Formats: sequence, C-alpha cells, structure tokens
Amino acid sequence: MNPVNFDISDIKLADAGKQRINWADSEMPVLASIRERFAKEQPFSGQTVAACMHITTETANLLRALKAGGAKVVACASNPLSTQDDVAASLVKHDEISIFAIRGESQEVYVSHIDSVLDEVPTITMDDGCDLVTRLHTVRKTNISQVIGGTEETTTGVIRLRAMEVDGALEFPIVAVNDADTKHMFDNRYGTGQSTLDGVIRATNVLLAGQVVVVAGYGYCGKGVASRARGMGAQVVVTEIDPIKALEAVMDGFRVEPMAIAAKEGDIFITVTGNRDVIVEDHFRVMKDGAILANSGHFDIEIDLKALERLASGERRRMVRPMVEEFLIDGDSGPIKIRVLAEGRLVNLGAAEGHPAAVMDMSFANQALAAEWVVKNSQTLKSKVYDVPREIDDEVAKLKLASMGISIDILTDIQQEYLTSWNHA
Repeated sequence: MNPVNFDISDIKLADAGKQRINWADSEMPVLASIRERFAKEQPFSGQTVAACMHITTETANLLRALKAGGAKVVACASNPLSTQDDVAASLVKHDEISIFAIRGESQEVYVSHIDSVLDEVPTITMDDGCDLVTRLHTVRKTNISQVIGGTEETTTGVIRLRAMEVDGALEFPIVAVNDADTKHMFDNRYGTGQSTLDGVIRATNVLLAGQVVVVAGYGYCGKGVASRARGMGAQVVVTEIDPIKALEAVMDGFRVEPMAIAAKEGDIFITVTGNRDVIVEDHFRVMKDGAILANSGHFDIEIDLKALERLASGERRRMVRPMVEEFLIDGDSGPIKIRVLAEGRLVNLGAAEGHPAAVMDMSFANQALAAEWVVKNSQTLKSKVYDVPREIDDEVAKLKLASMGISIDILTDIQQEYLTSWNHA
C-alpha cells in the first residue's frame, strides 16, 4: 500500500490515468521546464502544499511539479463533479500524492475531503474558488498558524479574498493568480470559451449554428464563450450589469439585452458571471420549450435551481441524457421543458474535460512560480491579496512563446531610454 492517505473512487484506474496525465504533460512545456528546475533547486523542501482544485490531468502535472520541488502535496476537489477518477488514482499510485476526491461526491463528502487535506497541516494553500481558505478561516482556524501563504486560481475566489482583506479577516498572504495577464487573458478567454462549448456539445449533441445563445456576463470568460459561439454560427446575445462591459460587447458586434428580454429569445443559456441568481423563476416561465441552461461560473448558484425544482415538483423532472436533466414547468404560455446541464455546475468540467492542457500550461506555471515566490518572501509578506509579480507574468509569456518557436523584437538601448524619459523633442 502507498504511504499516503487518500480517498478515491478506484485505484485500479491508475494506469489509464497515468496515460492521460502524460498526454497532457506533452502539451504543457512551460510547466515541464519549471518542474525540471524545481527538481534541481528543491524550493519547497519542508513545505506541505494543500490544493483544493479540479483533479484533472492538467492539475496532476502541477501537483507533480510541486512534489518534484520537494513539497509534500495533498489535494482535494474544488467541485464535486470535476474530478477525473483515473487521474486521482494515478496520482495516488504512481506519484504517492494524497488525493481526497471522487467524481459525484456529495456535499458532505466534499467538505470532509477539504478537512482531510487540512488534517495534513499545510503550510501553503492553493485554491480554486476559495473553499479551502474559507474553511481555514472559519471551522479550521487552529490550522492557520502553520500557513505561510497561498494562491488563488479563480475570479470568484479572488473576489472573496479581497472582501476578506477589506474586512480585516484574511490571516495570511494570498497571490491572486487569476489576475495575472498570462492567466485571465488566455485561460479565462480561450480556455473557458472552448471548454464550455465542448461541454454543451458533449452533453446535448446540439448544433450551435443558427441557435440563439445567451451569454450572461462579458468578462474574459464571457468574451471567450461569446466569440466561440459566434464562430460556430450561433446568434449571440449578451446580458450584463456593467455598463463598460456591455458597451464593449456592443462594439464587438453582439446584441446586448436585459435577461428578462433575452429569456424569451434564447435557445441556449450560458452563465459566466461569478454571481448568484442570474437566471431565476421569472426567466424560466417565459423561456422557449426545450431551452438549454448551462453554467460555467464557479459555483452552482448562477441558475436558481431551487426555484426550478419547485416549479417541476413531483414526476416532472427526469434525466434525459447523461448530464442533462429535464424540468417540465408551467410557463406563462403553457408547458415548457427546460434542460439543465451538469447539475448547474461547471459544464466544461461536469460534461467535458475542462480547459485544454496547452492553455492551462500558463495558468499552472503561474501557480507554481507564485507559490515559489511566497516561500522566498514569506518573512516580509503581509496578510493581504498580492498581484502576481510582473516578472513572473513576463517569464511565463516568454517561456510559452519559446515553446511555440516564436521570437519577438527587443528594445534597443535608445528605444528604452526614449520610453523612460520625458524631455525628448
């Protein structure tokens, strides 16, 4: 038996998981180069890294890089539907990394797995949605004194953390990896755009061409979804609450409407706001028969599922395909079938495989380097949310370009001097 604690679905899946992890690794050259350096320098010697993240092939390669750097690594899922069970098994068997994650686990098991990770007494946290850090700051406060810092991967998590900082509740430094340019400009836009539509198509086999796709939210994730949906022939409607983002969507050529109007027109709805109650009962009642609802925001609260369950109580809800649940409700103009994908959770992970490895290469390179920065600077960091240092962001971009065989120009000394002076004629 492996000398690590774990709770996974089936250890027999390990060999299949290893093949898929290696496949992803071949698409992640930046992280591979960092792993190679970590193995030589051992920057995490003596550290215990606790990660609450999607247990996918890409995450596996991040965890392997941290272990190569000398860390004891423990991990749990950041979403009950995002675990790839074969990957979890491979990490336990082949890498001797403690994993507490089972695809489809209940909310109770999900929370118990977070506690199992915290039982390993982490010194560094890696979060994807802030659930681990929230647990540390509420139920498991006795573990905080051991933590020197952490990182956060998502927009939702960073919003939570900044609110904690403002309230004076944050008790250790966190690096907002999500806000790095080489993360949100690529992972959020290109990764979410492609993987979300991949999830919708895998779940439904629907033809996007000619459909009216309503995208709720026009941040980087929404931009990616809207762009890719249009590229596949859909008519895209954007809903927003931010006037600047709404204006940007208009200038990008999309129709912008309130959800109350868009609800009557959409064939497919995709929420990517990071907020709650984006699609609610009044919207359900006016939707087209057969409307498809998907969420690609971090938590399952963007679609008001409790209201939908109440409207379709009794025998009027059923599974019609894997990851597709149909609700029959009484709409304003008669009966309406509404189809919800992946339980309203992240559709790109619940119904597909998440972001492509090539884009996660940059995100997880940022995670690894940000964690190393925390270790190096732990004595001087304060309990606040830090941006990823610019030199890390630039280094990740340079490494990615090099891996793609792309070179760029470099400023001459004269050009550099011109850009940093004010008295040139």
